[in-house]
Amino acid sequence: MNTGDEKRPAREEQLRQLYLDQKHTLDLFLERGAITRAQYEKSLGDLTKKMGMEKETEGWDSGPGDAYDQSTVL
Repeated sequence: MNTGDEKRPAREEQLRQLYLDQKHTLDLFLERGAITRAQYEKSLGDLTKKMGMEKETEGWDSGPGDAYDQSTVL
């Protein structure tokens, strides 16, 4: 029986993509002056911790646009 599971990304990949989408939103807010650098750093740190992405993001710069691949956006 085909459950369609093979077409659904793994939960980890879904969470990773959600994290990247949320980070991209923060990047845009910072670039457009909607938030300060301090607000950006705080929000990104909170997001990273709450989503358990600390290991995923090791070595990333925290600047706008880093590690965001727009080709994966649906």
